[in-house]
Amino acid sequence: MATPVRSGPSHTGRPVEQPLPATPGAGQDEIRRQNLGAALRYVHVHGPTSRAELTTRLGLNRSTIGALAADLAAAGLVTEEAEAPTAARRAGRPSLVVSPRSGRVYAHALSIETDRLRAARIGLGGRILDLREVPRPPGMPVLDAVAPLAGLVRDMGASVPADALAVGGAVAVADTTRDDAGGIRIGADVDHLGAALGAELAPGPGFVAGDMADIAGLAEHVRGVAAGVDDVVHLHGDLGVSAGIITGGRLVTGHRGHSGKVGHMVVNPDGLRCGCGSRGCWETEVGQNALLRHAGRTGDRAGVLEVLRAAAGGEPTARAAVHHVADWLGFGVANLVNVINPDLVVFGGALREVYVAGAGVVRRRVDAMALPASREHVHLRAAALGRNAALIGAAELAFEQLLADPLNAAAAG
Repeated sequence: MATPVRSGPSHTGRPVEQPLPATPGAGQDEIRRQNLGAALRYVHVHGPTSRAELTTRLGLNRSTIGALAADLAAAGLVTEEAEAPTAARRAGRPSLVVSPRSGRVYAHALSIETDRLRAARIGLGGRILDLREVPRPPGMPVLDAVAPLAGLVRDMGASVPADALAVGGAVAVADTTRDDAGGIRIGADVDHLGAALGAELAPGPGFVAGDMADIAGLAEHVRGVAAGVDDVVHLHGDLGVSAGIITGGRLVTGHRGHSGKVGHMVVNPDGLRCGCGSRGCWETEVGQNALLRHAGRTGDRAGVLEVLRAAAGGEPTARAAVHHVADWLGFGVANLVNVINPDLVVFGGALREVYVAGAGVVRRRVDAMALPASREHVHLRAAALGRNAALIGAAELAFEQLLADPLNAAAAG
């Protein structure tokens, strides 16, 4: 059998598959497992794909692709149907099209956001099959969200087909919560969240938990504006600001998954006191509270959108507030560009709208501060997946075990 394959960047910005050298000493079973995973991953990311395209993209021969597709179909993970005839192909045997069985194979994706709890059932291939949400009371501790989230998962279970295969679950957590005194607790209780959800919903597949910026960044990397780009900073704004950092195609998580707290990078030592106890943290200058403060308003995310609409309509105070926050946003981005040297910076969550409104200001500040070797190639983009990014990313995290070892994971499910 041919060698296993891996994903890599292409000049088009979309992932392509490239041959991997076989692991020294790897037997045929290991090579087959890796190739099954590569084939299923390609179909999962790209959707219905002909055997002919899989042959080309994975660099394997036709008989190998046929055997892999047949094994995946027998396991109930994909279907195969004859390719529809086209004017360009009038003769010859049509290639079979391999499609993910999105309605049968699914993961549970959950998110604990600043103002709501959300749960989705997402099929193989990234299709959202069901989505539920409930409000999150102000100040609700992360672990107190376990019971209502489990209730949403159980509610979704009523519509699940009898032969469906649940392969796992993941939950994205807004990284900043505040205690009763207004202080910031970073990563609070996240380490125990997956186990608590698994226990609440047992028996069934387990859950993993992660930071929302990381997980939403993973979604943009696989299915959004950063698809095919291997060096990415995904900035996510809600109550605070955090970053999902991807280098060399891999997510940087740090010790116990608590990296990326860029909102607590000090940018203005004479600035406001931050809830973390420091002074002049970046999120005191670019967060939603900063925008509302400079616009002379109070409120929440709805208030932020109101300020942005007013700025677009020409209101001087709102325009000045957007300019001020966008300038500080560019200030912090320039620092990150100098340190990380990414190809792409993506603005998500509440920062997406701020970036869209003040993109020119952000870019000018980056051009003024970032080193030429870093700024000349970096692109700045608004996130593409919207509010569902965290759920889509959580599903990708949950699917990882299946994509790494399709037949064994399917059998275990």
